[in-house]
Amino acid sequence: MFRLLLALSLAGLSSAAEIEKRGGKPKTALDLWYEAVNDDLARYCILALGCAAAAMLVWTLVFRFSGHLRRLSSFTDDKQRYFVPAHGTFSWFKEHLIYAPLFGVRHNREFQLSTAINMGTLPSRFHGILVFGVVAMNVILCVVTTPYASDEDTLSGIIRNRTGTMATVNLIPLVLMAGRNNPLIEMLHVPFDTWNLLHRWLGRIVVLEGVAHTLAWMIPKAQEAGWDVVGVSLSSSSFLYTGLGGTVAFVALLLHSPSPIRHAFYETFVHLHFIFAAASFGLLWVHLHGLTAKAYLIAAIVLWALERAVRFFIIFYRNFGRESTTATVEAMPGDAMRITLRMARPWTFRPGQHIYLYIPAVGWWTSHPFSVGWSETEDSMSDEKSLPMSKQDLVGAPQKETISLLVRRRTGMTDKLFQRASNALGNRVTLRAFAEGPYGNIHTMDSYGTVMLFAGGVGITHHVPFVRHLVAGFAEGTVACRRLTLVWIIQSPEHLEWIRPWMTSILAMDRRREVLRIMLFVTRPRNTKEIQSPSATVQMFPGRPNIDTLVGMEVENQVGSMGVLVCGNGGLSDDVRKVCRRRQKRTNVDYVEESFSW
Repeated sequence: MFRLLLALSLAGLSSAAEIEKRGGKPKTALDLWYEAVNDDLARYCILALGCAAAAMLVWTLVFRFSGHLRRLSSFTDDKQRYFVPAHGTFSWFKEHLIYAPLFGVRHNREFQLSTAINMGTLPSRFHGILVFGVVAMNVILCVVTTPYASDEDTLSGIIRNRTGTMATVNLIPLVLMAGRNNPLIEMLHVPFDTWNLLHRWLGRIVVLEGVAHTLAWMIPKAQEAGWDVVGVSLSSSSFLYTGLGGTVAFVALLLHSPSPIRHAFYETFVHLHFIFAAASFGLLWVHLHGLTAKAYLIAAIVLWALERAVRFFIIFYRNFGRESTTATVEAMPGDAMRITLRMARPWTFRPGQHIYLYIPAVGWWTSHPFSVGWSETEDSMSDEKSLPMSKQDLVGAPQKETISLLVRRRTGMTDKLFQRASNALGNRVTLRAFAEGPYGNIHTMDSYGTVMLFAGGVGITHHVPFVRHLVAGFAEGTVACRRLTLVWIIQSPEHLEWIRPWMTSILAMDRRREVLRIMLFVTRPRNTKEIQSPSATVQMFPGRPNIDTLVGMEVENQVGSMGVLVCGNGGLSDDVRKVCRRRQKRTNVDYVEESFSW
């Protein structure tokens, strides 16, 4: 009754003449009641997503607190025996839900019809539950309270309004999940990959709801008066043709976003995505004039604009100071590049972080994400116009922060950059660059007594900062790590040049031999003489590693809780995941996968 009275009180806000002008029929009290119900259901959608985020926050805080206790206890208990055994119930959840692929053992290995056609990957079971929950919630909210026994005009009108409202309110989480500066990434420790997966599925839901909204108006209208009348109505009403235009923009967003197109033509995809998203927002702004649902559109636009503004501010602040940021690109063996960025302002980097790199000379305004492999501070005395004459000059000399990336040559920007460096004198070129970030660092390995790092190819870039951090933490007594094993799989010994200066610094660190063991596997050696182990702690082997054997050896000598971090191709990630799942019942092993998918 309260809803009905509220609807009657709102009836005076939209006159019958105004509604007719916008292409609709005058609203009755029942129509206004359903509009109020639609608004309530839209709020329930936001509330449900908020509750899910709150539950994830509690889950995250519990594990962060648990990890903190593990790290603190390691300062007094060097063996950390209490944390070695597996927890029965939780280990079952990790094996069968959290770490489990949707089917079988394949998760991160891509489905490729050819070298040029990438069909994407399968979600994990946990991701599958999340996607199913989002889909089920939208289906339920679109059909609940719908009077199927009523006449067709009433039913189609309710479906039309309900799907239109749900498509609009879903724009809010859709925009939030797509942002690089999504605050929930840091708050919930949920990686961007997961948000990107949910963004893609929620985008598909929005498109389907938009199409259903349009058809729920168009089909009854055509049945009643014919398609000619539909065309006349569309051409004579800004309300109708902007609504149809918004639906067309949604469909265009869906059609150019499948994995094969997204991976093969990434730069084109990014630009088209931006254009169609902006077009859909503009058309909906006109279409929703005077309607309650416009508030949700405004919220989505504000979030979108804020995220873009934050990105612009970060780029401007990080790259402009007394000097600007420059990138020295060095072509390396194996179609790789080592990029050293000399930053305009100092940054503080942590293991696991990545940046978005802009190099206008080869990529215009487009950016690509790259893991930070190394960071250090160097003296900014490269001018050579004058020499320091006193100790005060040396102390007062400005410090320059440098960060280094290891990039594999592929197509588009990276191919142009590699060719530019290869054709330059000394296979090295310096270009103007802009770095945006840092992002990431949601995983920490400080609380694990035993740490295994698996890297494939340029995936070593992600692991080198962890190695340096954990070795330094072991020497200073600030981390729980007592056993650190790095397994790096490369095709040729030439690839060792990629990280030689970084590893030279790590191998010279204090107490490194007590904690760090490096195992290099060369899959395509030219001859056996190339495979030479420099020491007992740095060993080289021909062929591919037996993941099960390596993990089993560490489990036999495990100290405390064990963390396994992998960064490489999909096949390597799936192999390590399978082995870690098998050992969940016997010992405490946490599996962390670093992958950046689009």
